[in-house]
Amino acid sequence: MPEYPYPDPDVQTSEVRELARDLVVIPDRRVQLVPNIGVIGGSEAVLVVDTGIGRANAAKVLEFAAEYAKGRKLYLTTTHFHPEHAFGAEVFAGEATYVVNRVQADDLAAKGQGYLAMFRGLGEPVARALEGVELATPDVVYDGDHHDLDLGGRVVRLRPTGRAHTKGDQVITVPDADVLFTGDLVEHSQFSFFPWFPPHDTDASGTGWISVMDRLSADRPKTVVPGHGDVAGPELLAEVRDYLTVLRDETWRRRDSALDDETIAAEVAEVVTKLHPDWVGHEWIGRGVACLCSEHHT
Repeated sequence: MPEYPYPDPDVQTSEVRELARDLVVIPDRRVQLVPNIGVIGGSEAVLVVDTGIGRANAAKVLEFAAEYAKGRKLYLTTTHFHPEHAFGAEVFAGEATYVVNRVQADDLAAKGQGYLAMFRGLGEPVARALEGVELATPDVVYDGDHHDLDLGGRVVRLRPTGRAHTKGDQVITVPDADVLFTGDLVEHSQFSFFPWFPPHDTDASGTGWISVMDRLSADRPKTVVPGHGDVAGPELLAEVRDYLTVLRDETWRRRDSALDDETIAAEVAEVVTKLHPDWVGHEWIGRGVACLCSEHHT
């Protein structure tokens, strides 16, 4: 098993950030494989957004949420099916109603076991976090372009976005607080994560992702909670859209030339790294290039 070069992927609930009335984020603290986790309250119920990776992390999130709820009903949703976002949902069984969009549920059923095996191979701390994990079955799977969840005096909207980071991406909006939870459609100061792993997973879509970011940017929410990294304002959505657009344009400019794939990836990486010298996650640039090379001009 490879050496894992990062801190253990442990969720910490000791320093939450309040974003609005009865709405907090358990921050990722810039730790790999720890997501930003939302806890959103209404007068009758509380919604948790994402679980952390594995049973122990999810148990900490559930304990925090139950204390926060003080007797209110609990709901859980996940932004997409990837392990650090959804592979703790089983811990919530019997304690919370797990609600997701149809395509995400299909993603989990079709690819969950493969991702469980892949992530366990990343290193001992990740394998330990995923020990004993069984994939949860959502309690409520909704169809259509949105699902409104009434928490009592506050309605939260769950919205599938269409194929982008995954086929089943979902954003969560809290209209009265003007807060948007994006999952891994958006990261702060990080190159976008392209889960492009042929032949096992080729569902990411760079062109679809740009379209999604165009729509989200147009909404201009006051507060954006990315999948990983710092909470920010609407400028973060435009920044990610613009990066993906440059990635597409620079890739397509070279794709039909005589350059080999490795050279294309290296040249594009040089361009976008100069534009974003402080961003992390350079290893994802090449996967984004490979994804976009596979997509047709639109």
